[in-house]
Amino acid sequence: MRMRTLLTSLATVVAVTGGLALTAPVASGSTGAAGVVASPLADPSVAPGGNFDLGVWQLQEPIGSPGSPTTISSSRLQGANGFQDSYFYTDTRDGAMTLWAPEKGVTTPNSNYARSELREMNRSGSAADWSLSGTHTMKATLRVVSVTSNVCVGQIHLGTGGTSTKPLLELYYRSSGDIVLGTENSPSGGQTLHTVGNVSVGKTWSYTIGVSGGNTINLTVNGSTTHYAIPSSFNAYKQYFKAGSYNQSSSDSTTKGARVAFYGLTVAHS
Repeated sequence: MRMRTLLTSLATVVAVTGGLALTAPVASGSTGAAGVVASPLADPSVAPGGNFDLGVWQLQEPIGSPGSPTTISSSRLQGANGFQDSYFYTDTRDGAMTLWAPEKGVTTPNSNYARSELREMNRSGSAADWSLSGTHTMKATLRVVSVTSNVCVGQIHLGTGGTSTKPLLELYYRSSGDIVLGTENSPSGGQTLHTVGNVSVGKTWSYTIGVSGGNTINLTVNGSTTHYAIPSSFNAYKQYFKAGSYNQSSSDSTTKGARVAFYGLTVAHS
């Protein structure tokens, strides 16, 4: 199994029951997913790259020129002195990697919404682009600090194989606390929504998004798992993971938007 890991070195493990986040201490030097050793405490004074492995992610921010948002390479994100700014930074209270997307910001040509979002990459620096065959999983622990109405916190997006710029799926968090999975009906568009949980704003929760067997989406939210069929029209396409704060509302406001804090994110392929 090839494991790509992005883990915070917080000295807590978060267990989520319903909307309640409970924390328990982790022994110093304990081993987490993919053999990563968690240090006793995340350093809130360093850039996200000082606490997280950002070697397999590229960042898109809601700034730049119209239709061409700024992109930060994985090489610039890595290390304690790596890139950070007001859209992507370490929370000085707990070391969380925090992403902010206002309602007004630069967007891609195919979206009306601004985002601060990580895009999966290969260690070599090339764009991740994997087949639906096999097993592919992204796990996250996070909390939505604030949201105007709706924010996408995780995606499996179409890569090469055709002309579509759609996702295979998007995981949304709404201001009501509802967690909603959107599965695309075909590469041409159309999305079916599935409510899969509810967590109050500011509370910690977890998700696992995956595909297996070339034809099944597997989703676990706070321990509850559901499965969804992948239409055969997606078979020609390769895929990649995305995670962050992809705001789903727009206005002229630079103070309204969505702020999302990540405490752990693991991507695995086999």
